[in-house]
Amino acid sequence: MVHPIAEADERSPFGKLTPDEFYARHGVTHSTSSFVNPRGLRIFTQRWTPLPPTPILGAVAVVHGFTGESSWMVQLTAIHLAAAGFAVAALDHQGHGFSEGLQGHIPDINPVLDDCDAAFDAFRAEYPPPLPCFLYGESLGGAIALLLHLRRKDLWRDGAVLNGAMCGVSPRFKPPWPLEHLLAAAAAVIPTWRVAYTRGNIPERSFKVEWKRKLALASPRRTTAPPRAATALELLRVCRELQGRFEEVELPLLAVHGGDDTVCDPACVEELFRRAGSRDKTLRVYPGMWHQIVGEPEENARCAGAGAATATATATADAQEQQPQ
Repeated sequence: MVHPIAEADERSPFGKLTPDEFYARHGVTHSTSSFVNPRGLRIFTQRWTPLPPTPILGAVAVVHGFTGESSWMVQLTAIHLAAAGFAVAALDHQGHGFSEGLQGHIPDINPVLDDCDAAFDAFRAEYPPPLPCFLYGESLGGAIALLLHLRRKDLWRDGAVLNGAMCGVSPRFKPPWPLEHLLAAAAAVIPTWRVAYTRGNIPERSFKVEWKRKLALASPRRTTAPPRAATALELLRVCRELQGRFEEVELPLLAVHGGDDTVCDPACVEELFRRAGSRDKTLRVYPGMWHQIVGEPEENARCAGAGAATATATATADAQEQQPQ
């Protein structure tokens, strides 16, 4: 199956079609909803499911990355998974996409994990075992997927696909040495200050193909501003926490990463692969590819996408076999 990014253009993930026309073309249904979390923020959620007669093979919880959202380019991957027979759910993190909150501000990752639990618990209840349920995370979403597993191993055990996972920030994306060490002071004094912490913005460093970079930037809800001080500090803390807990990761794991990713360090994902306690784990680092695999030239993206789809299908079959009869 060809990834739906092939039908997008630099203005819209749906190309010249309306969203409803695009869903119908791929044989999926789409719905949106929201809930108010304990902090009083309304959190946006959405789902995609295959149209009959396509059988539902399993469920996938999709977690987007920092400055991203579930309604733009990540949605194309969700549609791709739904067309292949999976029920798919996603949410927008606080301050991202259609969810409420100060734009791009995540001073503490734990409330974000709570929101994921709330959204995905309701989703999983509609697709209970013996159907397997997988996590799919991009960039920061990959880190969140791992933290969800570490938080509730009995629940998230069927498998995870990590795409450009944020297990460590690339040294080529960090600021010069003095700024990094002044970050804690800035976060304590002015936590929402947009500190010039990164070298360049994420879309510029994520998408190799120019029109795909333009598409990423075309979202009216995406910012290219530097991360806020407390957010930048928290992202670094999340990386350190994960790096100290790699051995605790036990679910089946597929990690795909661009070898020339200058946002999230490929070496840290390689360390996750070496140290993870998972009995079933696969790592694919693609030389010359950047942070976002769908942002690569078509032949590269097709190669990487086919590998991920094959591994997901295999994991689905294995998970179904392991379910008690």
